[in-house]
Amino acid sequence: MSLKSINPTQTKAWNKLQQHFESIKEAHMTKWFEHQPERAQQMTIKWEDFFLDYSKNRINAETLSLLKDLAEELQLSDAVSKYFGGEKINKTEGRAVLHTALRAPEDAEVFYEGNNVIPEICEVKHKIKQFSLEVIEGDRKGFTNKAFTDIVNIGIGGSDLGPAMVVDALSYYKNHLNVHFVSNVDGDHVNEVLKNLNPETTLFVIVSKTFTTQETLSNATTIKQWFLQHATQDDIAKQFVAVSTNIENVKAFGIDPQNIFPMWDWVGGRFSLWSAVGLSISLAVGFDHFNALLKGAHKMDIHFKEEKFEQNIPMILAFISIWYNNFFKAESEAVIPYTQYLNQFATYLQQAIMESNGKSIDRAGDKVSYQTGNLIWGEPGTNSQHAFFQLIHQGTKLIPADFIGFGTPLHGNQDHQDKLMSNFFAQTEALLNGKTKAEVKAEGTNESIIPYKIFEGNRPTNTIFIDKLTPESLGKLIAMYEHKIFVQGVVWNVYSYDQFGVELGKQLAGKILDEFTDSYSAHHDASTANLISMYKSMR
Repeated sequence: MSLKSINPTQTKAWNKLQQHFESIKEAHMTKWFEHQPERAQQMTIKWEDFFLDYSKNRINAETLSLLKDLAEELQLSDAVSKYFGGEKINKTEGRAVLHTALRAPEDAEVFYEGNNVIPEICEVKHKIKQFSLEVIEGDRKGFTNKAFTDIVNIGIGGSDLGPAMVVDALSYYKNHLNVHFVSNVDGDHVNEVLKNLNPETTLFVIVSKTFTTQETLSNATTIKQWFLQHATQDDIAKQFVAVSTNIENVKAFGIDPQNIFPMWDWVGGRFSLWSAVGLSISLAVGFDHFNALLKGAHKMDIHFKEEKFEQNIPMILAFISIWYNNFFKAESEAVIPYTQYLNQFATYLQQAIMESNGKSIDRAGDKVSYQTGNLIWGEPGTNSQHAFFQLIHQGTKLIPADFIGFGTPLHGNQDHQDKLMSNFFAQTEALLNGKTKAEVKAEGTNESIIPYKIFEGNRPTNTIFIDKLTPESLGKLIAMYEHKIFVQGVVWNVYSYDQFGVELGKQLAGKILDEFTDSYSAHHDASTANLISMYKSMR
């Protein structure tokens, strides 16, 4: 069974939320803190090594109660059961959505079309573990019998963004292997990666479910040609592995069938890092750390699946986001991690969130009459403070922000960590309180400059405070956002797990590519025709 189709704006709870919004939309959060000393304690969730403070949001107890009513009216609990139960909730593609099964324990039972998928998942995990160990320990060697020193992951989208983000985030835990990522079909990109690599000691991991993705195959072919300048066709079997479902195409490429890691159609690309797509993660940090990542995600799965609304971290974050998107009409959200290790996290979330819920057709096949999706952006603090924080603090746009911080520095430099975290706490305080005209004036500011130094405050933030950045805590964090995506898709009545919107431009690109070498010209609008003509004159 697929998810039910319910227009959220036609529910009683939504209409009550609209009325409630009109009554509190101008309220300043500082007044709530003044009148409700217990607010900070009431609007927090402590779970394992996670602490969520959502008290600095433009919501009150009534808002939360009405949002919970909305969840019940939209039958969210039924949707959650189908999500974890292997139902084909990705109806437009006729697939289940079971990335959660990839991190379930070996004794779990998750059924898809009557079969428990856990044994085959465990089989692939064992293969990842064995392969990673052999490469890391130097037992598996290249075509000249030298141990591998470098790994190149060749993929795009979910076959690149997730693994690349995690490898970067867990670089503190990495081993001696250097892992590189090739994604963009830009030839300069792939050649920049190749120019410093030794073909004898480099292992190539091609990640493509269909093994037909143009960008990935173009890069893989270029790399193969480069490799064959130093080796033979037979040597490809030792130097290349693949993560794919298209066994015949992979074998035709020259890859040994023993070096093919399978995928499943019930795992979407942007949620696939938990599968064999994460092979480069296991190679970079070792299987034990990769497995800890999976365990952390599973713990968040259980929390989301079983915890009541008031204490459910992904649920609360999802509904707060909906509150801003649909009632305050906020168009974007910032994600600000206060660790350089998560410098690719916002980029990863852009695909996960915007590709999932960037939809304008509801589950009944009708055009929606309300806003869906969120624009996601961000950079690590404190760098971001010296870049776009001006807009968040004093701009005309309302930009809710997630602040993600860790209590313990990995390298133990407490002085740096104290300075980092002082900024972490100060920024959310400044966004809440702002700065009044009287406060600016009391500083002795020139009268003509006073207006420019006033901060309205009342800018909403969530603080996600975690003990330490570990593989397990990172798994929890990623899964937290995955479940937030799911909840928002259910509420907005869209199918979150297809991505037809990425296909049209790629289809047209294939036709235009043919024009570069053939004499004929297809029909284009005048602008595109002129641009193609100019490019052809430059070739």
